[in-house]
Amino acid sequence: MRAHLSQAPDAAEQIRVVLVDGQQLTRAGLRYLVTSTGDIAVVGEAGTFEEAVAVVQREQPDLVLLDMDSLAGRGLHLISNLLDVSPASRVLGITSSGDKGMHRQAVRLGIMGIVQRCQPPRDLVRAIEKIKAGEVWLDRSLTASVLGEMSRRQVSGAINEESRAIESLTGREREVIAAVGEGLNNKGIAGRLFISEVTVRHHLTSIYSKLNVSSRLELIIFAYRHGLAQIPR
Repeated sequence: MRAHLSQAPDAAEQIRVVLVDGQQLTRAGLRYLVTSTGDIAVVGEAGTFEEAVAVVQREQPDLVLLDMDSLAGRGLHLISNLLDVSPASRVLGITSSGDKGMHRQAVRLGIMGIVQRCQPPRDLVRAIEKIKAGEVWLDRSLTASVLGEMSRRQVSGAINEESRAIESLTGREREVIAAVGEGLNNKGIAGRLFISEVTVRHHLTSIYSKLNVSSRLELIIFAYRHGLAQIPR
């Protein structure tokens, strides 16, 4: 977490979050936790399925923090509804369940990260920041399982187009993609390739444009499907 600053960050720079949890007391605790750094602003709350859809549609937040265990067992099924009304939003789930099947279903529905309740509070703030930056927050074994399944199931109707896109990649861009596939963040990629984080971001911008993907998750799926990165074991 960042040290306390005397001046709050500009509201335009804050990560706009909607909290979705069936328990008001739990929402109050989450609000206190995620806003403690000053970098995250809670712009709405919901305690029911219907409230969640309405608030997210109205606020169009950067991120929805969703309790997957609440809402009378409907939390998981809410994911696709939220993304329908706010396609640019990203969803981060909180759960006490270790059911990998449920986790895989959540990712297939569009969730970008899962935080277990047993994890340290700082992990929740870090997960929000990472997902806002376009990364994913998933256990490595879950990532391998889900993305491996998705890569096998996806069949492109534009194989030639994708092949041409891959051929346009530079050697350095292929190295960046392989590192992303291993789960490295921008700092880790920069250290491995002896380049700056700014250069890594420039490479990723070029890669996203060439491969017509818009996030790290889409890039990883594409990379696994085409052998540009190895699925972690």
